[in-house]
Amino acid sequence: MKRRNALAAALICIAVAGLAAVAAGLGVFARGDGAFETVTSVRDVTYRMATDGVYAYNAEQVVAEGVGWDIFTLFVAVPALAVAGWFVAGGSLRGRLAAAGLLGYFLYQYLEYAVTWAFGPLFPLFIAIYAASLAGIVWLGVSLAEEGVPRRFDERFPRRAFAGLNVSLAVLLALMWAARIATGLGGDLEAAGLRGETTMVVQALDLGLVLPTALFVSILAWRRSPAGYVLAAAYTVTGLAMASAIAGMLLSAWAVTGVLELPPLLIFGAFILGSAIVTARIYRSAIPSGRRIGLEVDVRLTLPAVEA
Repeated sequence: MKRRNALAAALICIAVAGLAAVAAGLGVFARGDGAFETVTSVRDVTYRMATDGVYAYNAEQVVAEGVGWDIFTLFVAVPALAVAGWFVAGGSLRGRLAAAGLLGYFLYQYLEYAVTWAFGPLFPLFIAIYAASLAGIVWLGVSLAEEGVPRRFDERFPRRAFAGLNVSLAVLLALMWAARIATGLGGDLEAAGLRGETTMVVQALDLGLVLPTALFVSILAWRRSPAGYVLAAAYTVTGLAMASAIAGMLLSAWAVTGVLELPPLLIFGAFILGSAIVTARIYRSAIPSGRRIGLEVDVRLTLPAVEA
């Protein structure tokens, strides 16, 4: 990777990390004094709504979950992206793959934030973060494509484990969200989770973006596609970060509402463990930048013989 391109990509990573630190920090420390009032939506759903802070006019459940997500972002995801940016600046293959995965996490989070939260002071910041994250993913993807993706990983790549893990989660998401959508279409909007929101944003993003991506990358990896291996290495970081953030959301909501959603917590906890193992195996199989399997040929063998 050219030095100038590496530095530019690293700066994008640092910029996203900095902006996300501001947004998540405000979400954690400027969420107000916890005041809520009971309101009824135009669709006749009664819920408790926050009345102050940066997340005012959102349902108590949504704010509680968002604060848990912000805590994970601020104290785990932001430092991880900053560290990955350091390795990106040095042209590291593993650093670029991890950075692309983390940028995928920030892209999803702040796209969801921009279209879920009630309009407020952080709206422009949400847009800036997910736009910069998308730019960073494209930049890193172009750099990897220019160098070529064949033989980036050795035979230790866990293609079966990666595919099995992500296809299983995709199926679980499809079943879980299909049930909730059916509940909402059946008229029970409160049970479907529509507490003041106009539509199911999370379900739309998961079923329209996350699920197809998981299946597509899993198929490519299963078929030993070099591009699939590269995509899997980035996507597994996104999935691990997302599952960890969701677990944080569930725990945060439990602390606020006193209601523990145990089945989803157990499901995502199992995915975190499995994803961490698969991610470690994928990155152990990655070939460092500047090397390729089968290309370490003694240059003396390529030179023509010189007669005396």
